[in-house]
Amino acid sequence: MRRASPHRQWQWQTRLAAVPIAALVAVAAGTAESSSAVPGGPIGVRASGCGTPPPALHAGPVSFSVTDRTKVFATVYLVDAADQRVYAEIPWLTPDRTLPLATTLAAGRYAIRCVLSDGTIRTTSAFTVSGTVSGTAAVAGYRPMPDLDLTGPVNAYRAWVQAALPTLLDRAQVLDADVARGDLAAARADWLPAHLAYERLGAAYNSFGDFDADLDGTAAGLPDGPTDQDWHGLHAIEYGLWHDTSAPDLRARTQALVGTVQDLTADFPSEEIDPGDLPLRAHEILENTLQFQITGDADAGSGTSLATAYANTEGTREVLTVLAPLIDDRAPALTARLGAELALVQADLTADRDPAGTWIPAPALTAAQRQRLDADLGVLVEDLSLVPNLLAPRSGA
Repeated sequence: MRRASPHRQWQWQTRLAAVPIAALVAVAAGTAESSSAVPGGPIGVRASGCGTPPPALHAGPVSFSVTDRTKVFATVYLVDAADQRVYAEIPWLTPDRTLPLATTLAAGRYAIRCVLSDGTIRTTSAFTVSGTVSGTAAVAGYRPMPDLDLTGPVNAYRAWVQAALPTLLDRAQVLDADVARGDLAAARADWLPAHLAYERLGAAYNSFGDFDADLDGTAAGLPDGPTDQDWHGLHAIEYGLWHDTSAPDLRARTQALVGTVQDLTADFPSEEIDPGDLPLRAHEILENTLQFQITGDADAGSGTSLATAYANTEGTREVLTVLAPLIDDRAPALTARLGAELALVQADLTADRDPAGTWIPAPALTAAQRQRLDADLGVLVEDLSLVPNLLAPRSGA
């Protein structure tokens, strides 16, 4: 059985976590919510209504204890009664379970909205919050995002991928021509540009279907490991180039690579990118990088997994670029923060080359280099994990 690419082996399957929007916004802004929230009272979710909050509360941290009294799942929002911004949420409340709905509110009028999985939507009467917030900033809240809001970013990303595929084909053809004339030294030099041209497309691999495994699959899980005749793609060519495979034996793989890229290029216009995939990939690309590239686990002999990691950061930057308007509308400080963290990781990676500018193998990093890269990349991945939740469609909010 063919093993899928490292991407497919580590698909970070995100679901909306049972945390309030307040927590997401607070992390994005670099602040923490106070634990001394004023109890807002119990809220019972029923098919007939969403409970009764107190008519008045004081500004500051507040927390409601919400119990699902129905037989279906419920999503519960704390919303601004005036402009429908979301200030806290419980995304997936199961029957008979109780969870806190907590946030920090400024003066204003608010309500609680319950959206049941059977389509029922109930909203409480509005309650008034008065006074001033002390000790911590009030959560700004943000507009919930309908599915259609992702149409523009998805189309922009599709166009970017479409424009990048000819470069991938050109570099695959150069690699094939090297092997065809028996110049394996040139092929080793030209393998990395071909591989990086594919790795920069990280957010699209799920829409590539079986092409992804054919282009970037590793040997793990194959009956004969790296010598298995069914292993194809860039990593298979990498293994052959750095393990003394002859040019005639490699040629079948480089020819197959060119054919696969041609087929992908022809097929891609008919493939769809799931709108929900794009925010997910903003985090997942570098989550994969932590597991497969920084460790060197995906390396098949070239010692260039840090170059692949850098290409992954470029792919992540493109995803953030097309998502930036939606992120900025919901967490204004987050895009700039992610951009700075991304630049720091890129600086770490380029600094970790040898004096000649050649990428060194990941296992050759010094302890100090690895600690710096792990720390900076870890912070970035943690903050990127906010994006899928931030841009998840929120039905009925």
